[in-house]
Parts: sequence; C-alpha cells; structure tokens
Amino acid sequence: MTRGKQKMEAQKRNAEKTQKPKGSQLEARAVALKSSCPICKVQLANSKQLVDHYASKHPKEKPSTPSESE
Repeated sequence: MTRGKQKMEAQKRNAEKTQKPKGSQLEARAVALKSSCPICKVQLANSKQLVDHYASKHPKEKPSTPSESE
C-alpha cells in the first residue's frame, strides 16, 4: 500500500518540476526588447522600429547605426 502512495507523490513532484515557470510578462518583454532610442530611452524590438520611431518622433535627427544586424 505504501508503494502506491509513494508513486502518486513522485508523480505529483515530477508534474510540479515539469510545469513552466510562471514569470511575469515584464521579464519576457525585457528579454525581447533589444534596441533603444538614445534620445528618449524608448525600448524597441528591432532596428526597423527604431527607424520608424526616429521618423515619427525625431524627424530632424538621423537614426544611429544599430549595433546588432538582423
């Protein structure tokens, strides 16, 4: 009888281990955002968004060259 109880407890522990960790969306967002505007410090996902941001928010400035190439 004790083996059945041990088996159920082991299955429960394994199920808890294999569950995805419940992280916040802010943490995932911080990982995904790689570019940022040096003028207003807005974080953007890629260089195309950075160019679009400069065109709309800083039309007199030229976008800096992105450090990462996609």
